[in-house]
Amino acid sequence: MTQQATAPQLKKHTIWQSGRTPDPCAIVLFGATGDLAQRKILPTLAHLIHDHPQPETICIVAFARRPLGDDGWRSMVLDSLDKYMPADDKLDDAGKQAFAQRLFYCQSNFDEDEGYQRLKQLLEKLDKEQGTGGNRLYYLATPPDTDVEIINHLGKAGLAQPASSAQNGNGNGNGKKPWVHIITEKPFGHDLESAKALNKVIGSVFREDQIYRIDHYMGKETVQNIIAFRFANSIMEPLWNQKYIDHIQIVVAESLGIENRAEYYEHAGAIKDIVQNHVMQILSLTAMEPPADFSANDIRDEKVKVLRAICAMTPEQVAERTVRGQYTAGVLDGQRVIGYKEEKGVDPNSTTDTYVALKLYIENWRWADVPIYIRTGKRLPKRSTEVMVQFKRVPHQLYSQEEMKGMKPNRLILRIQPEEGISLLIGAKKPGAANDLSTIDLDASYKTVFGIELPEAYERLIADCILGDSTLFIRRDEIEESWRIIDSITNAWKQMGPETVYPYPAGTWGPKEADELIAKDGREWVNP
Repeated sequence: MTQQATAPQLKKHTIWQSGRTPDPCAIVLFGATGDLAQRKILPTLAHLIHDHPQPETICIVAFARRPLGDDGWRSMVLDSLDKYMPADDKLDDAGKQAFAQRLFYCQSNFDEDEGYQRLKQLLEKLDKEQGTGGNRLYYLATPPDTDVEIINHLGKAGLAQPASSAQNGNGNGNGKKPWVHIITEKPFGHDLESAKALNKVIGSVFREDQIYRIDHYMGKETVQNIIAFRFANSIMEPLWNQKYIDHIQIVVAESLGIENRAEYYEHAGAIKDIVQNHVMQILSLTAMEPPADFSANDIRDEKVKVLRAICAMTPEQVAERTVRGQYTAGVLDGQRVIGYKEEKGVDPNSTTDTYVALKLYIENWRWADVPIYIRTGKRLPKRSTEVMVQFKRVPHQLYSQEEMKGMKPNRLILRIQPEEGISLLIGAKKPGAANDLSTIDLDASYKTVFGIELPEAYERLIADCILGDSTLFIRRDEIEESWRIIDSITNAWKQMGPETVYPYPAGTWGPKEADELIAKDGREWVNP
């Protein structure tokens, strides 16, 4: 009888930065009864508080319209934890009850002045009774069109800045100045003009160092490891330039469709949903210059320099360097799935892009003439996010074509999801007398190598916000530079006919026109 090998038990990760103890605080969750809060934020907070205990109190206050009260709200949250927390992460009864005691409810419409005064009174009460010390974290888990209203009401109610009389600790004070932070979710605007307007509003109420524009991709370990891989290894940084790199590919592939998000997706499409935020963040980390140090602003200074070096496209360049597509009915994982235009809530004549392929150039010394190829799409064969760096071939090849027929170019692949890791493809000689070459894959999975469970992206980002570390959050100028690039593409698309939205069957890697985009440069897509 053979015994089945069991997977090794992963060690718990640490979430609080070394030497940093979180302050007590009240987290005010706007839109607390909505889908994002119930599916992601509340389970993340439950895990954070339960698995990474801290000496200070963290309370969670819901600010929402429904007439629930504390007990109704607590019951709703516990139901969500049962439903959405992973099976191996669920809390026992004692853990759930301990978490429930941290939950409080403030009922109000977002446009109700009196509601914000009730919130202010509740927070002051928690300062006295729970020792939250005047520290506030506002999380806008709300539709983007409510952000301005909430922000202005927080300012009007005097909730945007710390109260001068607030004390940290359990009412005794510990000499620290109280803080107020605010997290805003994507999308941050829908074009450059709206992003600037939103930045102006939030900047009139909160200081920039209080504002945490969240992109959950920045919380993924592999995204953060792009910096470590580049700047902690002497063998890589000398090669990280146009002299040795042929081109870079970034792919964000999704197997799912729009999942009842037609109202949002019809106005956004793949380019605004994925490229403007996730892809631009990954690209800026991949291509940036070494920062002076690891302070938040130095890292973000270098990221924004990359975005500034990407020129806005002319309409002629958009026609030449971009491809947009839309999925039709097809087969995915053996199941028949409907096309985008058959999805509930989608205009039957929609020209919304569910797929985008494009080629960018970074106009600086490091990346001169190195094309950056980007792909993202819905209903592709698998879910995967990767950065592929392809190196140039050796300047003089000693081996014959016959001996090299099993060879692929040297490639470095940074896998961001779902299986985080790094892969390096190099050439090697096959055993035997002949000089036949082949490609071997030096592959490392983060879980396997370190034996540590990976933190969930939201968990890392919320913890950093509590600590006041904005490194992984998006600064105002990053947002605006990214929209500048995207606007140049979408504005040109508006002048192009519906025939330039190319169909592709669900379960394929996109329209043939995307293959032609890269093939005309003598290259090919590398699929995950």
